[in-house]
Amino acid sequence: MQSVNIGLSNEQRQGVVDLLNADLADSYLLVIKTKKYHWDVVGPQFRTLHELWQQHYEAIGMNIDAIAERVRQLGGYPIGTAKGFLENATLREHPGDLPTADEMVERLVSDHEQVIRNLREHVNQCSEDYHDEGTADFLTGLMEQHEEMAWMLRSFIEGSQLSPSGQRESTLKTPATV
Repeated sequence: MQSVNIGLSNEQRQGVVDLLNADLADSYLLVIKTKKYHWDVVGPQFRTLHELWQQHYEAIGMNIDAIAERVRQLGGYPIGTAKGFLENATLREHPGDLPTADEMVERLVSDHEQVIRNLREHVNQCSEDYHDEGTADFLTGLMEQHEEMAWMLRSFIEGSQLSPSGQRESTLKTPATV
């Protein structure tokens, strides 16, 4: 790591760079999965999901660049290989299968929720372990974006389920009164 004098020790900066590179790896896998589902989705919800996933992968792509630039601001170098992404990611691929549209949504919800949990932990580590409030704030912004994406995806599948016959039936939930 290059000599950078921003009030953080080399060890603090390296710790933060390691966290950011893990987030970068997860972001790359998530953008790949989102694009793949964008290409492969079929059925009556095609247009809605196709457009939503394009919005999501474009936002994640911008975040990928921002994460890599944050790594460079701290004097580190971002991961830049598929091997590096796979070795550092907590998300997993599903090679060789073609899930239904609902399964695609469910998988992406699960992935976004994993990213949110990771980011929440990394925010805490940046603040408590490394005293880097700037990166903690940066990661909080990313976490909020993933929370919104997960909410949109959950909202898509919420309220519908398969009946024993395999047909869709609506099970709209009525909010409890306060």
